[in-house]
Amino acid sequence: MNGDAFRVRQIDLGSPYADADAGDTPSLSIFWWKDLPLGMRASLPDELPYSEASLRQFAAEFSAAQLAARSIPLGAPLRATYEGSPKSALSLTAATGAEDLVDRLDDLAAASSASAQHISVVICTRDRGPALAVCLQSIARQRSAPGEVIVVDNSRDANARPVCVRFPDVRYVHEPRPGLSVARTAGIRESHQDIIAFTDDDVEVHPGWTAEIARAFEERDIEALTGLVLPARLDTIAQRRFQFDMGGFGSTFVPLLFDHRFFEETRPSGAHVWKIGAGANMAFRRSAFDRVGSFDERLGAGAAGCSEDSELWYRLLAAGGTCLYEPRAVVFHHHRRDWPGFRRQVRAYMKGHVAALVTQYDNFGDRGNIDRIGKQLPAYFLRTFVKALFEGPPGRTSILAAEVEGWLAGLQFLVRFGWRKRRTSNWLRNKTDDQQGTARTISVPESLSKRSDGRAFLP
Repeated sequence: MNGDAFRVRQIDLGSPYADADAGDTPSLSIFWWKDLPLGMRASLPDELPYSEASLRQFAAEFSAAQLAARSIPLGAPLRATYEGSPKSALSLTAATGAEDLVDRLDDLAAASSASAQHISVVICTRDRGPALAVCLQSIARQRSAPGEVIVVDNSRDANARPVCVRFPDVRYVHEPRPGLSVARTAGIRESHQDIIAFTDDDVEVHPGWTAEIARAFEERDIEALTGLVLPARLDTIAQRRFQFDMGGFGSTFVPLLFDHRFFEETRPSGAHVWKIGAGANMAFRRSAFDRVGSFDERLGAGAAGCSEDSELWYRLLAAGGTCLYEPRAVVFHHHRRDWPGFRRQVRAYMKGHVAALVTQYDNFGDRGNIDRIGKQLPAYFLRTFVKALFEGPPGRTSILAAEVEGWLAGLQFLVRFGWRKRRTSNWLRNKTDDQQGTARTISVPESLSKRSDGRAFLP
């Protein structure tokens, strides 16, 4: 998995020509039944194409898992276990033996017809014009158009404007104060719909993304939702190491319910909120921000590093809220291509994770967060080092070094008492005009559609 690029293949198991292409490169095969993602497998060229027997076996396993996880009479949705994995009330053998399995799978795979007009889509961006354009193109292809699309430009020089002008339905907001949490808060403040969905500028969303988000909030009494994040490409070693060694952004293909019970079960060891999902694919009811506040501006890219999303989930679950992981809501993420950039990302992730643990301890007094910093993470580093020495893969020790660097950098937040005294404010309840920061909304068709010389902006 280190040498050749991996081809990311999409295989519909309901098609009679599911795997006709052998190819001459390793592959990560993502299996679907129509628009329902089922699972994925990594394979070398000599294992491809998959035999008919293999495809039948995959279909049986995936179908059984989906039936067990999605059928309400069988106990769906499944509650997340301690490790954030599904706790099935039905064995795969029993599910496979269910009558009319294919018909049931067809029903489960039916595309959502829910309207997304009550959804605001917020994309925060900084100095990634070409990637932002690709992201916006994918949003423009949604089967159910969202009520509004807001781009929050977190760059100093507002360089996302020329991109936004090409999309007349996009509302542009410039928030020059650095930080992803600051930008996301600006997006929430500028939005008007009841559901606020977030994705990133290095993401392409599936055509059914907004419709599936709408369906989930209609069918479930939840305050937050996360979805499946699949790799868009695996061309470079850095991308493959992130996906295969670091786990990417998760690989669970059945829905999971994260509730207060999950929170209490994992609380003694630091509630495992990072297993809920990824900020590249998440949504909230507006009322959730009224209840627990917005993203902590001390956390996230441009500040402590990351984990502004998981810290908000922590607050939400602690307050009795519920979050659903729904893999029907699919996005495709473009992982970092270069090795130095990947290592910086890993370092920032670990630094931000430690900062979030400190924040959660300060907010709730849960000792499990401190134990994770001082006990669980060092034990993880030691286990990973020993395994990397004897089993590899090549480059794993370099990734581990970046994680340790991030952990060490994060320890500073334990003694930065001024930083720790700041608390997340419930800004929606009593935010005045003077407190709203410097974000400015610009109507793209009116203010950005032309230069002063009359020519349209170009990226």
